[in-house]
Amino acid sequence: MAACKSVSKMNSTIRCLNGCCKCVVAAPSHPRFFQVALSRCVSTDGGNGDPPKFQPPPKPVMIDKSKTEASHRRFLSPEFIPPRQRTNPFKFAIERKDMIQRRKIIDIPEFYVGSVLAVVMADVYTSGKSNRFVGICTQRSGKGLGATFVLRNIIDGQGVEICYDLYSPRIQQIEVLKFEKRLDDNLMYLRDALPEYSTFDFDMKAMPPPLPGAEVPINQQKVKMKPRPWSKRWERSRFNIKGIPFELYFTEEELTHAKKWDTPWVEYDMLKEYDTSNVEKHIWTEVQRELSK
Repeated sequence: MAACKSVSKMNSTIRCLNGCCKCVVAAPSHPRFFQVALSRCVSTDGGNGDPPKFQPPPKPVMIDKSKTEASHRRFLSPEFIPPRQRTNPFKFAIERKDMIQRRKIIDIPEFYVGSVLAVVMADVYTSGKSNRFVGICTQRSGKGLGATFVLRNIIDGQGVEICYDLYSPRIQQIEVLKFEKRLDDNLMYLRDALPEYSTFDFDMKAMPPPLPGAEVPINQQKVKMKPRPWSKRWERSRFNIKGIPFELYFTEEELTHAKKWDTPWVEYDMLKEYDTSNVEKHIWTEVQRELSK
C-alpha cells in the first residue's frame, strides 16, 4: 500500500481499475505512455483471474492498384458482332434486343470451341420431358439470332453431332463442364480423329471454372488421326489446322506439294477483315446497360 501512495515528480504508481492489489504499475510522466500502460493494466485481468484470449489480427486485404477496371478481361459473345457485309444495321439492332431478352430468361455462359458442354433441351415429341446431351463444342457460326454451335460425342461407337440454335426457346439449360480453348477455331477434323478425343461421359462432373478476370486456358493437345483418306484435305493452308501433327502422316514431298495452295498474302489483306474495336465497345455498353435493367 505504501507503493501506491508514493508520488514523485518523474514517476508514480497507480492501482488497476479492477481493484486488485497485484496490478500496480509505474505510471510514466508522459500522458501518452500513461494511457498505454493503463490500458495494458486493465486488459490483464479478464474478471475471473484468467488471461484474455488471444485474438489474431485481421488479415490484410491485398489490392493491386496497378490493374484498373479496364484491364480486366471482358467477353462479348461473337454473335453480337455484325458481319462486315451487313446490308441492314437496323436488323441487327432489333435482333440484339431479342437476344438480350432471351439472356434474361436463360443463362447463356461464356464458352469457346473446345469447351465441353451439357445442353438440356425440351422434347417436342413428349410433353413435359427434356433431353440432355454432353459433348465437345466443335464449331460456332452464325450471327445474331441465327447463331449456332455444334456438339460432338461418341455413343456406342458411333459419332453423334447435334447442331443447336443458341437462342432457341427449346433450350432450357447450357452448362459448361470444362472451360477451355483449343489451338484451332474449328474442330470438325475430329470426325477423322480417333474416337478417344470425342468421347465424354454423360455423368461428367463440371470442373471448377477459372478465377474471374483470368485468361482462358488453352489446351495444347494435338490429336491422332485415323488412316487416310480423310473427309477433307486438312493439310491445306486454307484450313490453317494446328492441332494435327501432319509430319506423322505425310512425307516431305507431300507437305511441299500441299504448300502450293498457300496464300501468305491473306493475313496482310486489310480489306478482308475490319477493325471491330469501336463496334464491340458500343455493343458491349448497350448489352450491359440492357441486362442491368
